[in-house]
Amino acid sequence: MDDTWGNPIPTFEEALALPYAFDAGAFDVIVVGAGHAGCEAALAAARLGCETLLLGMNLDAVANMPCNPSIGGTAKGQLVREIDAMGGEMGRVADRTLLQMRMLNRSKGPAVLSPRAQIDRRRYQTGMKQVVERQDRLWLRQAEAVCLLTEPVADPARPEAEGAASRHRVAGILTRNRAVYRARAVILATGTYLEARTITGEVVVDAGPDGLFPSRGLSASLLALGLPVMRFKTGTPVRVDGGSIDYGVMAVQEGDAEPTPFSFDNEDRPDWPGIRQTPCWMTWTTPETREAVVENLGRSPLFSGVIQGTGPRYCPSLEDKYVKFPDKERHQVFVEPTGRDTIEMYLQGASSSMPEDVQARMVRSMPGLEHVRIMRSAYAIEYDCLDPTCLWPSLETRTVAGLYGAGQVNGSSGYEEAAAQGLMAGINAARALQDKPPVVLDRSQAYIGVLIDDLVIKGTPEPYRMMTARAEYRLLLRQDNADLRLTPIGREIGLVDDVRWERFRRKAAQVEAEIARVRALRLVPAAVNRLLETLESAPVSGGVAMADLLRRPEVTYEALAPADPERPDLPRAVRVQVEIAVKYEGYLRIEETRIARFRRMEETLLPPDIEYASISGLRLEARQKLARLRPLSVGQAGRISGVSPADLSVLLVWLAATQPRREAYVTGETREKAGSAVSGQGGEDEKTAAPL
Repeated sequence: MDDTWGNPIPTFEEALALPYAFDAGAFDVIVVGAGHAGCEAALAAARLGCETLLLGMNLDAVANMPCNPSIGGTAKGQLVREIDAMGGEMGRVADRTLLQMRMLNRSKGPAVLSPRAQIDRRRYQTGMKQVVERQDRLWLRQAEAVCLLTEPVADPARPEAEGAASRHRVAGILTRNRAVYRARAVILATGTYLEARTITGEVVVDAGPDGLFPSRGLSASLLALGLPVMRFKTGTPVRVDGGSIDYGVMAVQEGDAEPTPFSFDNEDRPDWPGIRQTPCWMTWTTPETREAVVENLGRSPLFSGVIQGTGPRYCPSLEDKYVKFPDKERHQVFVEPTGRDTIEMYLQGASSSMPEDVQARMVRSMPGLEHVRIMRSAYAIEYDCLDPTCLWPSLETRTVAGLYGAGQVNGSSGYEEAAAQGLMAGINAARALQDKPPVVLDRSQAYIGVLIDDLVIKGTPEPYRMMTARAEYRLLLRQDNADLRLTPIGREIGLVDDVRWERFRRKAAQVEAEIARVRALRLVPAAVNRLLETLESAPVSGGVAMADLLRRPEVTYEALAPADPERPDLPRAVRVQVEIAVKYEGYLRIEETRIARFRRMEETLLPPDIEYASISGLRLEARQKLARLRPLSVGQAGRISGVSPADLSVLLVWLAATQPRREAYVTGETREKAGSAVSGQGGEDEKTAAPL
């Protein structure tokens, strides 16, 4: 069959006129790609009342984990808990299918504590697929989308004076088998499949992850619509036979004795996780590893020019580590199980695109792996993705109404980043069809807000990875209080059911009541001095507030229990909130003051029809970038590279001079695109959440 579609941007009627084409049905929302972003997007849209179609190229790879068999980690664990707090699915499935759970960064403060789970990848796939299959209003279909269908529509928000072309509205998709689906919204969640090719040494194959078929055709649709397409690269390590490993010479890494779940549904449940956790192990590279790499750099596709895509800065391949860090003597490699029903082990930290013979030499140079049998070779993968600055903060494309992007197609990396974007894209696609404003979390509310804001405002020259350092307000955006921050928003949206809501309200009330009790309680020296001595803390000479004692670094809420006989029996999750709220009260107040300043700038909205070229005083670079990115607020404008504080001052002066004009747009389209109805900027969530 000929793979040409005629018009590069066909309408629904033009697609039906193609040879062998047929009308396959109509849906409110079509999600293209059934990975982590696609599953969350489809579930959210369906749960919000939309008839939803989820297309996957291979239904045996729904929610596939082609790279590391883990969920969470530094900053990523925060994302998973936020997804769960808002009513998403990733955390619940991960809790049911984990092999091991650990809280990372325990030696540091609560702001950077991050849960991470080793996952049984096959059971996770099966578990997520079952959730999708059982969801009302959600249809799962194996098919390859090859072309977007659109219809032209004028774009009042992008005036011709700024050089904007006519806008399109998405109308559906065409599949490889000539099925024509009509849709009111389409969410692209194509992962690393767009025009993908895998690279192992000199061998280049047109393929997606795990040897699956690549996606062909959609990139041409995106380009024809004028959307900017980039080329990125990522990679994965070898998988080895666990029976051929000498674990005795490796360091063992056990799970936590009292693990913290991802899902707030499982907080303080005595029957969770209900499994015997599986250990991981750690080994190191050696001088022989370096020798194997350095001697074969000429065969590395990363340095020979074969690989053209931009790779992830914070997850370099093993050969890239030796080139970028030549003075580092050795590198950690973690040996991780991939499932209970397989001997396959994953070597985290040893991704590579070297030829297979070099890979074998590299791996067998590490302690414990001298006689290892390789089961799957490592490879690099190149793929197309969108420049995310072509998206609104709602994740809808700026020039194609009803077309959304989620996950790695937006330039991000990682399962967690993908799932977070999928959740928000699904929510916003559904709300747009219901004539409701989008939900846009800001940087002071959630890591999800930081992630999306970074992508759509700053863009990314490489696969974007979430890190705690990217979050300015991370002391308030902790993993432990994600529900207190976001569950009220999830409830308002419609993704949090009555059972969870009542559980949340009970917890929030317990936290608030206990904080008030602790702040009011005073203790006498006779009750606390002996206890303070055991904690190596200075004694007190008179009555002292329990809150003041708790602010001492060496004193914990649990340690003060003997001096507090009236203390109620509270769940661990509540006790954690109380200690943090009291111990870090001063720092939290400083953070809240900073957030108030941030929100004032975020709430200073910019009209959608500004002609930046006509504003005198703006530098040329600022004019060009502001005109292209169309920030919704002065706060967003300030985060654009190339827009200086002086440029912001010019904008503020211009806004003050045009104050009468502002009244018309503050409650209009710009306000809706900003999503302030449920963004929490003075909204319902602040009234409902606990005071943390």
